[in-house]
Amino acid sequence: METQLDPMKDDLPLMANTSYMLVKHYVLDLDVDFKGKVIEGSIVLFFETGSQYRKTSSAGKECCQSQFDETREMRASEPCHIPMINVSTCSSKTEYNDFAVSGKEQEATSDENSNHSNNEQASGISSSKDLSDVENHGNKDFLLILDCCDLSVLKVEEVDVAAVSGIEKFTRPAKLTGVSQELENLRNQIVHELVALPADRWKEQLSYFTHCSQAPGCGELLFSTGTWSLEIRKLGIRTPADFPHAIRIFYKTKPEGRSVTWTTDQSGRPCVYTMGSPINNRALFPCQEPPIALSTWQASVRTAADFVVLMSGENSAEPVQLQEGILTWYYYVSMPMPASTFTIAVGCWQEVKQQSFKQTAAIETNTEFSLPSSQTDFRWHEEICGHVEYPCRFQNSAARLQAVIPYRVFAPWCLMESCEEYLLQLIPRCLSAAYTTLGTHPFSRLDVLIVPSNFSSLGMASPHIIFLSQSVLPGGSHLCGTRLCHEIAHAWFGLAIGARDWTEEWISEGFATFLEDIFWARAQQLSHDEIEGQQELKALLRWRRLRDEVQNSEEELQVLRPKKESTGELSESGASVVKYGLKAEKIFMQVHYLKGYFLLRSLARTIGEVSYLASLRKFVVKFHGQLILSQDFLSMLLEDVPKQKGSGLTVESIFQNWLDTSGIPKPLLEEGETWKECQLVQQVSGEVTKWIQTNQRIRKSSKKKMRQDEVVFQQLLPDQLVLLLESLLEEKTLCPRILQCLERTYQLREQDAEV
Repeated sequence: METQLDPMKDDLPLMANTSYMLVKHYVLDLDVDFKGKVIEGSIVLFFETGSQYRKTSSAGKECCQSQFDETREMRASEPCHIPMINVSTCSSKTEYNDFAVSGKEQEATSDENSNHSNNEQASGISSSKDLSDVENHGNKDFLLILDCCDLSVLKVEEVDVAAVSGIEKFTRPAKLTGVSQELENLRNQIVHELVALPADRWKEQLSYFTHCSQAPGCGELLFSTGTWSLEIRKLGIRTPADFPHAIRIFYKTKPEGRSVTWTTDQSGRPCVYTMGSPINNRALFPCQEPPIALSTWQASVRTAADFVVLMSGENSAEPVQLQEGILTWYYYVSMPMPASTFTIAVGCWQEVKQQSFKQTAAIETNTEFSLPSSQTDFRWHEEICGHVEYPCRFQNSAARLQAVIPYRVFAPWCLMESCEEYLLQLIPRCLSAAYTTLGTHPFSRLDVLIVPSNFSSLGMASPHIIFLSQSVLPGGSHLCGTRLCHEIAHAWFGLAIGARDWTEEWISEGFATFLEDIFWARAQQLSHDEIEGQQELKALLRWRRLRDEVQNSEEELQVLRPKKESTGELSESGASVVKYGLKAEKIFMQVHYLKGYFLLRSLARTIGEVSYLASLRKFVVKFHGQLILSQDFLSMLLEDVPKQKGSGLTVESIFQNWLDTSGIPKPLLEEGETWKECQLVQQVSGEVTKWIQTNQRIRKSSKKKMRQDEVVFQQLLPDQLVLLLESLLEEKTLCPRILQCLERTYQLREQDAEV
């Protein structure tokens, strides 16, 4: 490694050397064991040589069909030789295990390998290889590094993709080289041709990935696990181009692993799900975590028949019975995404069905072909996508007209009625509002799951699936609708368009916070004045939250672009760190949401909302399926609205005022509290005055009972009620009777979670 990263520090290390080898596809084959609280199985990774090391290796040479047949015969008659080493004298700091042992020895070492540091994982293995040979090789052999944490790695092997029937089509039988092609090079050539198949052959590609993942192993590889990584090598292989491009890893998770949580749902049934851990998915499967490692995946998950498996796949999986009491669920994606977006939830979920389809059908009929006039300009214009090739919905004319994508809702049995009352009704309205604002839905379907009560957020978006907290269900439709809009917005910003550097999370959260207001206003079909009033009220609440957070947090955590000019830079190997990614207090901070929101709000007010939203749609069309930095968005926006250049608004000034500094942004301070003129805010101010005066009267005449007809309080919207309560909390003292009266007047126990 180029640098030794201290796992006890606040930065999250991304160890994978993606510049040398880049994963293109994962095939997971897993069993979920609720009794042992582990997920166990295998993962096959298919690679291409990375950008830092692309050379014409022997794998790229052409061979004829006769040579292919010859090598197949060689493989059948000659078993692969695995060099064996004596590791009993290895240093405890770094040990390599080749697992070339008898069945008993392998069984004995598997449990030892569950030790997180692998200090004793290979004890007892006898070998004819001397340790010094390994060390000599270690100076030259290529080392594949994957992100990995809290996993018990049992075995790593090369996959013999050349054994798959019909795979001959992925070799190049054009001309004789006069040299017998080695099996290793042939296998790498097959993987290279397979991952390079064009997008219109994605189904065929997926089928061959399946067959290749089931091919036999052809040689076990040396590996070592560290705190944050899995390191793999093959003796004598010195370059990424010659390293096996298809490897299989047998592993199991640990009950204490931080990528998934084992718990019970609200009905008391066991479940497990990915809850958005700061370490992402590296404790669920070995992977390449850097965002640049965009990959597709497919997964088969087996579990007891009582359970439903939901994943971030693009298909709505139907379970298949393997044996009595055991079902298998199969999901896949054809759009390359970072490994961090992989999501799974296994539980006794129930699908919430719509009892009356009239309202939903009417919504879908009315919105199916509704397009804003500003969007019709480029509706049928065939844009050339800038992303890597995949079956893109932006190139599909039917998908471009789909205002409401297919959706399902899942929940524990005890919450089904609550979901049917509001959530099921809101989804088509919010999807349609998002489509009207941004255009084509990047993903083809949507599942919404009400996750267990230990979920620490209100919501989390992944491709094709949204997790919502049970807290959004009570108290009417307001919180449920706004949170749903926020998570739907992530389909465009955060998923279809991702940050190239994870420290710029404002690109995801700032946009989703800004767009949730736009989506929710359109979903409610409010008038212009109503929209303006609600958005000003929301801006005031966010201003108060930002002010409080800035006053009570470390300055270094308030910067939206903490790496400044070095944002997006990687080491030569591709490894990097997410600055402050493990800092405990950062998990609870909203500065990236709030400052990002106020930046986008400021730009919209400066440019004009109509022009601004039109620019957003153009940005989505240009950059979907890609990773971006802040300057990509800001540069395109300012170029799209050239009149702003004369006003002194530049990318550099935005960096200086908004992204690279702590505290309240200077332009926001200069803007003034415009929301004070908002009628909804003034109404709250009047109610606050009434409550303060009532509180004072009660304190002065505590023996007298206050007559209920003395003061008439107005009914307030949920956001108004939040502002009222926040304002009253700033008073030094409130009488118990006032608190009781507040409860009775506004029925606080029946309000939403924000209240």
